[in-house]
Amino acid sequence: ERSRLFAHWEAVASTHRVSLPRDMAGPIVQMTRHSQAREPVPYVTLAQHEKCEEAAYEERQYPSGKWACVTKGEPMYEQSISMSFMKLMRYICKENSVGCYLGMTVPVLNEIHLTKEGTKLEREVVTAYYLPRVFQQNPPVPTDPEIHITERAPLRVITRVFYGMTTEETILREISLFWKLLGSTDTVLRETYIIASYENPSIPQRRNEVWFICR
Repeated sequence: ERSRLFAHWEAVASTHRVSLPRDMAGPIVQMTRHSQAREPVPYVTLAQHEKCEEAAYEERQYPSGKWACVTKGEPMYEQSISMSFMKLMRYICKENSVGCYLGMTVPVLNEIHLTKEGTKLEREVVTAYYLPRVFQQNPPVPTDPEIHITERAPLRVITRVFYGMTTEETILREISLFWKLLGSTDTVLRETYIIASYENPSIPQRRNEVWFICR
């Protein structure tokens, strides 16, 4: 079972142009074992907007909270998020000051920045994992010095769902589609966006959201 899972994740990693280290086998098994028990990041729905009787987008308010964050600037977006998520998986599974599995929360956030022309992504991506409720007051310390525990301020966002792999190409397309849907507005930021992922990278048609950040 362990080698089958590892081989599956290894194949996924190769599509993201990253190699999967052998020491990821343990965290992969643990994540798979606990895949049903995932704590949602708390939020309040402020408004829902429909187009052609379908849920088009939603406005939400997220409270302040503590997140474990990794910043990467690899040549490709999917390399940055893959490498950061592997670090976070190790932290969640054991490499922390309490030495045990912390529990998975969803979504995992990837904060991105567009170049001034708005046609490409800046290389630097911040990947963030929300600490489960039981650890919010006293977060376990990461063993990895590249993981930083950060108190993120309350966040108001407009969100839209999309499915599949997240690459620079698909993200830019989704951002462009969302702008067409919203029309001209200066109530949200134009340079910074968040891509929220709800399922692990080994699921092909995984659920994602693009978040526009309200000013």
